[in-house]
Amino acid sequence: MQKEIALIFSWLNFLTKKRYDALVSEFGSLEAALPNLNQQVLKSLGCQEETQYIILNRLEEFDSAAYAKELEKRGIALISIEDPEYPVSLQTIADPPVFLYAQGCVDILKQPCIGCVGTRNMSSYGKRVVEDFVPAFIRSGMVTVSGLALGIDAKVAEESMHANGKTVAVLGSGLAGITPAANKAIGKKIVEEGGLILSEYPLDHIPDKYSFPARNRIIAGLSLATVVFEAGEGSGSLITADLALQYSRDVCIVPGPIYDPNYVGSNQAISNGIGQLVTSADEVLEGIGIVGPSAESTVSSTFIAADREEQTVYDLLTSMPQSVSDITEKAKIDAAITNAKLTMLELQGRAKNVGNGMWVAQ
Repeated sequence: MQKEIALIFSWLNFLTKKRYDALVSEFGSLEAALPNLNQQVLKSLGCQEETQYIILNRLEEFDSAAYAKELEKRGIALISIEDPEYPVSLQTIADPPVFLYAQGCVDILKQPCIGCVGTRNMSSYGKRVVEDFVPAFIRSGMVTVSGLALGIDAKVAEESMHANGKTVAVLGSGLAGITPAANKAIGKKIVEEGGLILSEYPLDHIPDKYSFPARNRIIAGLSLATVVFEAGEGSGSLITADLALQYSRDVCIVPGPIYDPNYVGSNQAISNGIGQLVTSADEVLEGIGIVGPSAESTVSSTFIAADREEQTVYDLLTSMPQSVSDITEKAKIDAAITNAKLTMLELQGRAKNVGNGMWVAQ
């Protein structure tokens, strides 16, 4: 496909794979279709009247040279479904995006990818699971794929980079405006550290109610498996899981406490047989045929407490996050002593503060 034609049609932002196939079938190519693009043709493609006017107005106002210059300035490449750089994993799904805007290293899409999704309202439990699973994925040579939303998505990206791995963020907006704005710094770091940001939308696209479900199909399509870390009832993460199943990809779901609203969707999905229940990264990796290396132990297997209180606090720590007040109550010691012992255990690599004053065994 000629570069200018790709720029124009991507800017018009109406081509689904079905519409692309229809135009190519009728005119032979998008190059031949462009001069014939009118209301009648758009109507035959299923575009509503208001959409027809929007498309034709965008076509009339479009300056391909200026747009190409803006993409170059931002370090963004435009990939069409006809290009050799287009990800093979997306070509096999039913509704692949016709265009992809890519900022960063496109070559990492040639590595095995794993979708990592979850709620924006991340809990301490969900945070702990991401911190446990993602480094194991990275050690196994996987590239994580998420949506760069708040919560689980952002945490997946951060943990991937912290583990010296690569991550892909798929946006529901144009690359000119990362949303939410709070994650712009993460997006910049992803690109700087050899990762990739993707969008099927033109630079000026503002996300709407359709953008994020559409974005989810790209996450599912790029990935060998999709892991749902934490999903409340009706969570968009479950849309990604459903799409992954439609694409014959594995779906793995981390269960959660039955009274936690953040896990209502996850637990219901498991109950309904939507995905495989997983409690470790190894289970995910084994399910897709990858055996990863073990994490190197950074602490001695034998722990010798400094005193009785330290041993008591250490014995109470588990993989489930607990507050200082809960530990204090169980240990039957003063809160100040509990805090001091937790600090000492953290320095020894035996305890970890996972946020919001919650502690787990390390």
